[in-house]
Amino acid sequence: MKNTVLLLLILTAFLTSKKSYSQDIIPQKISFPSIDGLPISANLYHNDNKLPVILLCHQARYNKAEYDEIAVTLYKKGFNLIAIDQRSGGTVNNKENETFVKAIKLGKPTDYLDAEQDIQAAIDFAYKKYNKKIILWGSSYSSALALYFAKSSDKIKAVIAFSPGDYFGEQKKSLKEELVGFSKPMFVTSSSEEAPELTSLLTKMTLNNSQLQFIPKGKGKHGSKALWKNNQDNQEYWTALNAFLDKVKN
Repeated sequence: MKNTVLLLLILTAFLTSKKSYSQDIIPQKISFPSIDGLPISANLYHNDNKLPVILLCHQARYNKAEYDEIAVTLYKKGFNLIAIDQRSGGTVNNKENETFVKAIKLGKPTDYLDAEQDIQAAIDFAYKKYNKKIILWGSSYSSALALYFAKSSDKIKAVIAFSPGDYFGEQKKSLKEELVGFSKPMFVTSSSEEAPELTSLLTKMTLNNSQLQFIPKGKGKHGSKALWKNNQDNQEYWTALNAFLDKVKN
């Protein structure tokens, strides 16, 4: 009898020590300063220091809630994740962009390129926290910025860009020109309607075996919300993305 009880206690301790992915995965609310000192609000999904890190950046008029369900799926697949509020954004899923609110109160500008320093600060924060190169993920305007950063930063090992465009060609070097010679692992995608424009953006590149433009068979969606469950075409995006992540995970 005593042996049976002891075995049950050992088994219970073992099972409760394992991570239970059946329970809700709630991120840790964190904050760190941008380059100009503005506090950046973020959600940290810490998994294990040994696992790869993805930095998630949202699209225009959105915030880190763009990744609420996406981050949980990626966490279960074995990633650490940091989803940030850039100062250029707004309310989505009934959640406000906390960094934007702070920027307005402090009288700081909130245009798209003003958020570039927020992404830079987040890259530095993630790299320092985990002491490893990160996967940078962008959506719409932030996906274009992610590609610029991926080309220039040694802290980035791979880039994922949902609906990038040459949005800043007048203020910065054209992204089409910037991507010439870019060789890091890259996953770029868009809605099917946006695909021809994205293909044109990549015309001066010769895609290698670690680089992919995924074109959905369905209509798809603009930005990372293409992965949301309420997008009927989400599964084909996930299938292509998972294949890419399996290649860059180690």
